[in-house]
Amino acid sequence: MQNQQPNAMSDLKTWLCYLEQLHPTTIDLGLERVRTVAKHLNLLQPAPYVFTVAGTNGKGTTCRTLEMILLEANLQVGVYSSPHLLRFTERVRINNQESSEQETVKAFVEIEKARGDISLTYFEYATLAALYQFKQAKLDVVILEVGLGGRLDATNIVDADIAVVTTIGIDHVDYLGDTRESIGREKAGIFKTKSIAIVGEPDMPKSILNVANSVKIPLYVVNCDWHYQQVNKDSWLFQSLIKQYNRLPITNVPLANAATAIAALSYSSLKITQDEITKGLTKSNLTGRFQIIQRSPLVILDVAHNPHAAVYLTQQLEKLKAEYLNVGKVRFVVGMLKDKDIKSTLSILKGDKWYCASLYGERGCRAELLEQHLLNKGELDVSTFDTVSKAYQKAIQEAKEEDIIVVCGSFHTVSDVLAEIER
Repeated sequence: MQNQQPNAMSDLKTWLCYLEQLHPTTIDLGLERVRTVAKHLNLLQPAPYVFTVAGTNGKGTTCRTLEMILLEANLQVGVYSSPHLLRFTERVRINNQESSEQETVKAFVEIEKARGDISLTYFEYATLAALYQFKQAKLDVVILEVGLGGRLDATNIVDADIAVVTTIGIDHVDYLGDTRESIGREKAGIFKTKSIAIVGEPDMPKSILNVANSVKIPLYVVNCDWHYQQVNKDSWLFQSLIKQYNRLPITNVPLANAATAIAALSYSSLKITQDEITKGLTKSNLTGRFQIIQRSPLVILDVAHNPHAAVYLTQQLEKLKAEYLNVGKVRFVVGMLKDKDIKSTLSILKGDKWYCASLYGERGCRAELLEQHLLNKGELDVSTFDTVSKAYQKAIQEAKEEDIIVVCGSFHTVSDVLAEIER
């Protein structure tokens, strides 16, 4: 059946169905098609100042920290992030307000007019829609979260003033290569001749330095050019060659990501005060990142979906357990995509009871495969479910007040539980 072209009167759901069928493949890395359409719409400079954030983990919280601090500095700020958890409109925030369906459709209509016979992927269309809305809003600063990799990601049609790489881990090997060097090279592809590069990865692959040198830009790296340190349970400090901030509040995002955001700001040409940084940090939190949504039993949502993120989740759980006198069982509700490093991710997590859920779509992993990995690891108490909703309901039903339920493994898993709670 032909995919009928929607129009300005069509709703967002109709448009999204159209976009899903527009291009022959879901992921088609390359910039030529999307850049051509962006040029037609004059979107290549969506704001006077642009931060682009790449990395295996920590992109979302780094972007959120940047956003909240810049808003405290009374700047007009737009953020593009992906994927969304419940609503497509979550992908665009303007001055901390989620985009509306009407504004998104308006952007889609203009992109459809401009693209002619150029085929675009869902993500390319979404990226152009974000840039269109930012341009219309006449913002001071735009923050772009890279979708996949960096060099060939649709966000990279925009030249960043500050190009940030948060962390480097093994993920998306089919597209980025299976070594830290190759992945680092792809992520450093966001470095442009006018950029300043910030790296929050303490074990930086040499390929990142090579890319920075090849485009002849300054590179500022954690533990070399800037440092951070937790002073006590309530405060931490940041220090670079040009700025020092003491008595910063402990934030709701990982300290490494908060520090990377502050490094990006400190090396930028924007004038930000310590007071604005402090206030912004206290407001920096993000849905689905070690998010406690219920107590008795404690329910935590975390989108951890690779080994690097699993290590951080495990560390946070250990800290949390140390704060409670009587912790019962740790129950994991987990669903994953089959192109992730499932074996390594599950091997890091430590739980007493496992509720494995199937995820659907071409990338979804069956619950039985997760179960097999857990049994091989030596876990004894494992159940399988055909949906995340059923797995979560069973965990809630079996949990005692002193237990901890952790929902993790994918954005899709967390999204399904959030939708369940909303219902």
